[in-house]
Amino acid sequence: MWRMTGDLEEQGGSNVVEDSVVLDAKGLRALAHPVRVQLVGLLRKYGPSTATRLAERLGVNSGTASYHLRQLGAAGFVEEDTGRGNARERWWRSVHRSTWFNDPELAEREPEATLAYLRSVAAIHTLRTRQTLDGLRTMPRAWRETFDMSDWALRITPEEAASLQRELAEVVARYRRDAPEQGPGAADEAERVVVITQILPEPDAPAAWSLPSDARDEEEGPTP
Repeated sequence: MWRMTGDLEEQGGSNVVEDSVVLDAKGLRALAHPVRVQLVGLLRKYGPSTATRLAERLGVNSGTASYHLRQLGAAGFVEEDTGRGNARERWWRSVHRSTWFNDPELAEREPEATLAYLRSVAAIHTLRTRQTLDGLRTMPRAWRETFDMSDWALRITPEEAASLQRELAEVVARYRRDAPEQGPGAADEAERVVVITQILPEPDAPAAWSLPSDARDEEEGPTP
């Protein structure tokens, strides 16, 4: 799980941080690569794995996966699972269950790394949506009828947006968290569901952009 903003105490209390990592500058730079974000996500979702198996899932070669896993290991996001594998096959596991990025000052100091990281997370969200759509026709009807892809246009203040975020987090926290060790049949009829929340500010454009195209042309004059 990738949580972008919010106060840790307000969004779940101390239990939230037990198996979570709050990004600092080093961690942000380490995750400023789409392959690394995906590798961490796969290990959290499915549990320990090898570079070869992870590479197959991502469609990259095993050397690429191994390199990025080592970089993630140096940054403290993954570690070698010494209880699995052998001398020829290294297994990796995620150190944390979720990531928090809630430091506006860090985002200001590391704008390029911040943008790269957020774009990688956004790409994963898009990929998940596409994968669900591709499999929608073959899902059991009960699950097809739960699928939702909605958006609401609101006009609220920054303070209200923060309150909305907290309320959404509180609702999600009431439900059972997914973990690799649960596996199929962990609860009757329970399956993995990904809930993606996005609060996307859209500040009003300058007044000139609200004019009809012909009115703008008159103000700007003819093009040389």
